[in-house]
Amino acid sequence: MDFAAIIVAAGSGSRAGGGLSKQWRTVAGKPVARWSIEAFYAAGAKTIVAVVPPQEVDTAKALLGDMKGLIFAEGGATRAQSVMSGLRALAWDDEIVMIHDAARPFLGMGHIRSLLEGMEGADGAILALPVADTIKREAGDTIVTASRDGLWRAQTPQAFRISALNVAYAAWSDAEAPTDDAGVIEASGGKVRLVPGDPMLMKLTYPEDFLMAERLAGSARITRTGQGVDAHRLGPGDGVWLCGIKIPSDKALIGHSDADAGLHAITDAILGAIGQGDIGDHFPPTDPQWKGAPSHLFLKHAGDLVRSAGGALINVDVTLICERPKIKPHREAMRSKLAEILDLPIDRISVKATTTEGMGYTGREEGILAQAIASVETPA
Repeated sequence: MDFAAIIVAAGSGSRAGGGLSKQWRTVAGKPVARWSIEAFYAAGAKTIVAVVPPQEVDTAKALLGDMKGLIFAEGGATRAQSVMSGLRALAWDDEIVMIHDAARPFLGMGHIRSLLEGMEGADGAILALPVADTIKREAGDTIVTASRDGLWRAQTPQAFRISALNVAYAAWSDAEAPTDDAGVIEASGGKVRLVPGDPMLMKLTYPEDFLMAERLAGSARITRTGQGVDAHRLGPGDGVWLCGIKIPSDKALIGHSDADAGLHAITDAILGAIGQGDIGDHFPPTDPQWKGAPSHLFLKHAGDLVRSAGGALINVDVTLICERPKIKPHREAMRSKLAEILDLPIDRISVKATTTEGMGYTGREEGILAQAIASVETPA
């Protein structure tokens, strides 16, 4: 039986924590959205549409664009609008379409086969699990136990006849957006059949879900730690660049780039964690294109190398060693800038400072030293 698939990957996934949208984060080294798309292709999907946020089309194409025949559509403000965008991209209305949340990566051939069988004589078929937990409901100031008889937890994919789904969406007039597509079919009087679901089709919603998904994927992961050290001389100037922040001063750090010792040390720490040499290997000081370059470019490059290897940056910790400028008044701004560059939650960024109590070149205010440590998780 021919079928198409729409992967709904247009949400922000804000509850999953900071960083990349959850559909682009990796499980076992593979972007979450890619798991389901590969499963649909393996099951013989005729057409697959990935509905992605308008502002993340380039990201989606970079991560999924090698998949031949994949169609990209821009999502809307609600899930229903995103689904309708995917339906318009299909441009055919005489077959079956499966609509699937990208955040459920463990889709298998058996799930798809069961849905196709369930479509016999129905307008739609959905995977669902009976509610096993005791259900509580608020009733004013008290709590009452609700009956779970006949209650089911709907999962995706959900399969529908495209013509019926298009008609149902066109007729939808409820001011409240539907939470799933089966509800739209039901409201139009269509018949939806329940098909036994699978706990493996869990939806990744919170940060801890990704830890569970890694275990379910059966992928061995290792944690690597790298360290970086960088120092630059001080000379006349109008400010010192440290950890992406320019601190007003009558001095400046001297170097081929902007001489941000903090960013250089962190960059080397990340490169060291993944065995990719040091900053000079990637951005040679003999290359004129890097003359005066902002060092956040170097740090972002190191973070991108981690992600391209299927890894994830866990945290960074940098210590700045100098008598002046004073770091504490600028520390939170530095943490925020590092979190932005590395696409990490700020609680995974540590910036500290100390002096050498007048000893050595840092004590004589001839230069500034930075030391950094970075932890990275990668496939084994």
